[in-house]
Amino acid sequence: MNILVFIKQVPDTAIGLKINAEGMDIAYQDIPWVINPYDEYAVEEALLIKEKFGGNVTVVSMGTDKAAEIIRSSLAMGADEGVHLNDAIFEGSDAYSTALILSRAARLLGYDIILCGKNAVDNGWGEVGAAQAEILNIPCVSSILKLDISEDKKYAIASREIDEGLEMIQAPLPALFTLQQGINKPRYASLPGIMRAKKKEIKVLDAGALNIQPQDVGRNASRISIKGLAYPPARKKGKLLQGDSQTEVKELIALLRKEAKVI
Repeated sequence: MNILVFIKQVPDTAIGLKINAEGMDIAYQDIPWVINPYDEYAVEEALLIKEKFGGNVTVVSMGTDKAAEIIRSSLAMGADEGVHLNDAIFEGSDAYSTALILSRAARLLGYDIILCGKNAVDNGWGEVGAAQAEILNIPCVSSILKLDISEDKKYAIASREIDEGLEMIQAPLPALFTLQQGINKPRYASLPGIMRAKKKEIKVLDAGALNIQPQDVGRNASRISIKGLAYPPARKKGKLLQGDSQTEVKELIALLRKEAKVI
């Protein structure tokens, strides 16, 4: 099977992100960058599929020169090939323009199945996977927790959580799946894997290779614009009720009625 995995480099949210002075974006200076955690599940799932059915795992990332770092780390995990979509005109692309770029790469590289994370943790939109599937005219199942490929590799059954329980969806291949936390546990790269990854060549594709025109992508072509970012309002300090149970209940009811005004 030819398995494509689309990955994104994102700021490490564990350190606590800040908004830049203009209030329009994250302050990116001097922050560590990592592979999007949901995309890491996609890399692991691709490797599991390859181990069962054979084939080739290709990881693809769009970004500046720095994005090569996560391609290299995915190769160290066991991916066979790495592709870097890198062109100055890609900068500022919204979800649709990004999906257009990725879908052009998918058509060029070929695929039997496409995997990616359910969303990127930097913006959380979760639109690119579905938009890419729409452009490619293939089925898309999002936020899955389990993926089973049929023995003849003609269809897959994906499972995901819904309010009523577990939903199972059968989709003919090729198809695109976005993955949720809990589907697997990503492996650590071995030392031999890291050494092999350092020697592997990463293929770079620019706009020309993908037949992308400047007017179709980038900030000027984006259909979505950010009007501003703001921190959530500070939470009010909680109140600690004291006394016996009857006193606490009476005080709680009074607060819910007079201050919270919910009863």
